[in-house]
Amino acid sequence: MTDMAFKVDPAPVQRWWQRRAVKRFLRHRLALFGLAIIVVLVLCCVFGPYLLPFDDLYIDLRARFSPPFSGPHIFGTDPLGRDLAARLFMAGRISLLVGFAAMLISTVFGSLIGIVAGYYGGKIGAVLMRFVDAMLSFPSIFLLLALAAFIKPSPMMITLIIAATSWMEITRIVEAEIKSLRDRDFIMAARTLGLSNSQIMFRELLPNAVGPIIVAATLTVARAILLEAYVSFLGYGIQPPLPSWGNMLNGAQQYLASAPWLAIVPGVAITLAVTGFNFVGDGLRDALDARSDIS
Repeated sequence: MTDMAFKVDPAPVQRWWQRRAVKRFLRHRLALFGLAIIVVLVLCCVFGPYLLPFDDLYIDLRARFSPPFSGPHIFGTDPLGRDLAARLFMAGRISLLVGFAAMLISTVFGSLIGIVAGYYGGKIGAVLMRFVDAMLSFPSIFLLLALAAFIKPSPMMITLIIAATSWMEITRIVEAEIKSLRDRDFIMAARTLGLSNSQIMFRELLPNAVGPIIVAATLTVARAILLEAYVSFLGYGIQPPLPSWGNMLNGAQQYLASAPWLAIVPGVAITLAVTGFNFVGDGLRDALDARSDIS
């Protein structure tokens, strides 16, 4: 009997696990609701400005402070007579782009640090994780504001600043997952076959840790959107005339009594986006966890 008789193709098992994960996700009602929210928000922000009769910079002084659904401006207008729906959708492009880009940067960087720390352990892992602990000891909001105060605000810089304060949690998750996998039999077999450390880390360990990374990345998007809104609301983030949901709230605070819709509209958008990503993150966590059972 040849060696070929003992080889098992892992592809069917992997496909079965993927199908099971998809079924578990589809049974998670809150996750599907969150996914629907995200899809609707993204479609509105991408295509919405092209479907409106006004752009975000058009000024109609005769329609200043128009309330929602009282005329051609479906969400009303701001103090300059600009269409609030057009500004909301354009602001959504900026806020969502910052959220996704910050998630991508922080996930890549945090995963790299976590893989190295978890695989090597010892002094290398201890040094890296103590650095992570030191970064976590600073309140992220104050660290974010301190960095934003000394850097000229722009979408790119705000994205980098948010990513610089968001990668530590991902590192801890990845490091713990890699430590639990590095002594498994398939890693021992990879070492026996002569695979290098980098091949083991990125070809064997990383694919098996992708589940927790995806969940953490999804939740990081929600956190990044909230942080951008927070910093822009305080005046250190995206600067007018470039709109974002945060600086729309900043401009609305003095009109809360006379024109509350100026704050309600972007506030609802932020709430929906953050809630949607959190629901999807919860659904992915349950779907990718073989021990969970969604009723």
